[in-house]
Amino acid sequence: MSYITEEGGLLNNFAAEPKAYAAEPLTAKQKKTNIVLIAVAVIAVGGLCAFAATLS
Repeated sequence: MSYITEEGGLLNNFAAEPKAYAAEPLTAKQKKTNIVLIAVAVIAVGGLCAFAATLS
């Protein structure tokens, strides 16, 4: 386990924070993949709701 040394020389057990970075814009392939995944999720949730409605 790693420790952080504070300014006064005290050891601290908190995790070291990674450097922040700006997110890169999505590529066309990633956008298409996201659209497909959202469509599958909507169909799955709709199907489960319809299935639950038929059982009740």
